[in-house]
Amino acid sequence: MSQKLDILGGISAEQFLAEYWQKKPLLVRNALPEIANILEPNDVMELALEDNVSARLIRQKDRDPNQWHVKSSPLIKGDFQKPPKLWTLLVQAVDHYSFDVAELWKKFSFIPQWRRDDIMVSYAPKGGSVGKHFDFYDVFLVQGYGHRRWQLGQMCDAETEFVAGQPLKLLPEMDINFDEVLAPGDLLYVPPGLAHYGVAEDDCLTFSFGFRMPNVADMMDRVSDKFADNELLRNPLQDIIRDKVSNIGEITEQELIFLKSKLLDQLQNSMVLDDAIMSLMSEPKYIDNIPEVEEIGVGDLEEAIEEGYKLMLEPASRLLYTDQDDELLFWANGEGVCISDAFVPFLKQLADGQIINFDQELYDQDILEDLAMLLNDSIVMLVPAE
Repeated sequence: MSQKLDILGGISAEQFLAEYWQKKPLLVRNALPEIANILEPNDVMELALEDNVSARLIRQKDRDPNQWHVKSSPLIKGDFQKPPKLWTLLVQAVDHYSFDVAELWKKFSFIPQWRRDDIMVSYAPKGGSVGKHFDFYDVFLVQGYGHRRWQLGQMCDAETEFVAGQPLKLLPEMDINFDEVLAPGDLLYVPPGLAHYGVAEDDCLTFSFGFRMPNVADMMDRVSDKFADNELLRNPLQDIIRDKVSNIGEITEQELIFLKSKLLDQLQNSMVLDDAIMSLMSEPKYIDNIPEVEEIGVGDLEEAIEEGYKLMLEPASRLLYTDQDDELLFWANGEGVCISDAFVPFLKQLADGQIINFDQELYDQDILEDLAMLLNDSIVMLVPAE
């Protein structure tokens, strides 16, 4: 029998995926109580002022709340002085700056890592919101501080019209069929396309756990890049056998079929496609959040084993793998990763979100060389055992 999960209100992950995922919303009271007070409003406002942090300050005019203004990073302290009555601060990728926040991803382990976008935190005083809108991705909205009222409406799509002349993609109206106030620890799952509208009831922080799918255009761009890097494919094709003369301005059906077949032959090359898709999916969204580290050598790691450390994935990095013919292949931060066979099971654990002891079990020259490479590229990191 499948395990029932508190974060899903006592239903199993299988039931959630079958009945709710990308289909309909789910409200769970007190789903994630440990999130309460992990951060407070001042923490989020201070973080928004840091270098490399992606944040947006959204304000509504006092005289006309239907007029919106958006300022994106970099933000300064002056932006928060004498604000209008209604405003909201959105800070992206807070999981890259807080181990406590990053740890919360483990609560959503029933969705694979490659679908993760980031954990955004929004702060708003009473009345603040980002308007009526919808997203093209899945999101779990978890209240971390204060209270926010959520209304849900109709399903939308790429042809849905927005309010003209505004810096945000706002819906002109919503057919409200859900109206609830979330308290700290409460969770609301919102599937893609569902209109939603959140308004702060008091000073409040909302954590948005976003899960995004790639689009076909981006994948084709990446495949094209991979083909363009292949010098052999830059050579002209050999012409078809010409047994009759065609019109000077015409590309015949036979010629089109021939050209398309050559293109499709390359698209059937699964290794190129796999590499293109895996490199795209492992590419970090906020590459500037990946820290620069001091160069570390194998000798330094030998000393670290004696001191007691643990290994974990760097929160701002992405590490993925695929199983091809019983061989695990790894990609990290948009590039393929070559490692020794001995390190494969350990790297799989790290990619799966596990924290492993850095001890004598890893005392192997090949493994230490792999580790030094991954540490210097900020793909994994060492943390004190305690």
